[in-house]
Amino acid sequence: MKLYSAQDISTKKDKELIKIALEHGKKLGAEYVEARIVKQKKEDIHLKNGCLSGYQNNKGIGIGIRVLVDGYWGFAGNPDMKEDKVITAVQRAYEIAKASGSLKDTPKVELSPLEPVVDHWCSQFEINPFDVSLDEKLDILYDATNEMTDVPDIFLREGFITFWQDEKIFATSDGTFITQLIVQSGAGISATARDDSGEIQIRSFPSSFRGDFHSAGFEFVKKMPLKINAERIAKEASDLLKAPECPVETMDIILGESQLALQVHESCGHPVELDRVFGMEANYAGTSFMMPELLGNLKYGSDIVNIVADGTVIGALGSFGYDDEGVKACKSDIIKDGVFVGYLTSRETAPKIDQVSNATTRATDWNNFPIIRMTNINLLPGKTPLEKIIRSTKKGLLLKNNKSWSIDDKRINFQFGCEIGWLIENGTITGIVKNPTYSGTTKEFWNSCDAIANGKHYRMWGTPNCGKGQPGQIMKVGHGVSFARFKNVKVGVGNVK
Repeated sequence: MKLYSAQDISTKKDKELIKIALEHGKKLGAEYVEARIVKQKKEDIHLKNGCLSGYQNNKGIGIGIRVLVDGYWGFAGNPDMKEDKVITAVQRAYEIAKASGSLKDTPKVELSPLEPVVDHWCSQFEINPFDVSLDEKLDILYDATNEMTDVPDIFLREGFITFWQDEKIFATSDGTFITQLIVQSGAGISATARDDSGEIQIRSFPSSFRGDFHSAGFEFVKKMPLKINAERIAKEASDLLKAPECPVETMDIILGESQLALQVHESCGHPVELDRVFGMEANYAGTSFMMPELLGNLKYGSDIVNIVADGTVIGALGSFGYDDEGVKACKSDIIKDGVFVGYLTSRETAPKIDQVSNATTRATDWNNFPIIRMTNINLLPGKTPLEKIIRSTKKGLLLKNNKSWSIDDKRINFQFGCEIGWLIENGTITGIVKNPTYSGTTKEFWNSCDAIANGKHYRMWGTPNCGKGQPGQIMKVGHGVSFARFKNVKVGVGNVK
């Protein structure tokens, strides 16, 4: 594997500007100052019916300044990397902090302790995707989507590829200086079928909503079996047009792959963000039912449910060396043997529950205030082979790719729709159903989990579009899952029996 380094991404000019920012902030009277330079690249490719229908290749750079003045935050930034502009940003951040302190009944910020660190971190990748020609990338999508051409009823064949490169330089007035180079890649395909009545069905691979993504280089996309699975998913989309509707009843369901990842994301990942719990952030389906008094006391799931936050998984989309407060990535328990035992925290929120930050504070770009975000929220594998879970299911549905989702502001009541369902009868898959949906409430649903597949089917899934905050921020996160069975779930929600 070719080795890349983050050590040299900070130029002499970058270091000078950071020094100016830190010194000016301290000169103004701030007790703590952060400077974060971010250089980003993104390439996005969309192929539709064999034609390039969308292409973006963007670059950006800027500096964000966060200061703590008399116990209150101020934040400002600037894309103009000139000395006077940086000083202006520091001045603005200082003035915002002073104004924040004038608000009545606003508690002062207390930061969990953190030793200064000087380090350089780089994600693992073999081929930098930004060194690869557009033609080579397009050939992957052409080859895959062309496999769908002769399948009946298919009127839309799509392919997607996206690459990101982030260079981060982070320094504090306490002496921390960290550089990070993170490269991320992913792709996906989808086939959309339509019959004479106008009904539409879609199948995607390897996941819906543009595919799957990892912290890796172009080699990850090259190895994805897009072409091998293209004809299969196209035929499934066509077959769904003639398939029966999902039944309206209560039965067991087996969730796997990206659908189980999304279930973890929405009903566990978001509600354990401690800023949501304290009402500090309530955008995008809001707050949480998992309040501090439930920590260590709530039976969130059955005894076999174990969920961790782990920013150290090599190749996972939510992995990094350090978060945007300079806290080293780590692994921590969220659900242990079914019991709720941990939150995602920041240096500001962790002391409120007598803990220290577990490295889950990040910002989308230089112009965003860092907030608590998921890293890789993983449902650990169980001990049961998937085949045995299916064989022991008397009546149920096997569900994979997501089609729609909804969850309330407290993260209690939810409803999900999937692209396809496989009906299980007496331990055998007997056919497919279309428009499968299921609903439940978080605590009851996870307590009904009676089987989790072993490590054979366990893998990381990347979610590049997790929204949170106001102004809104989009973050890239990951989820490790295999398959899991849930007992007595309402399915066919919204369908007419």
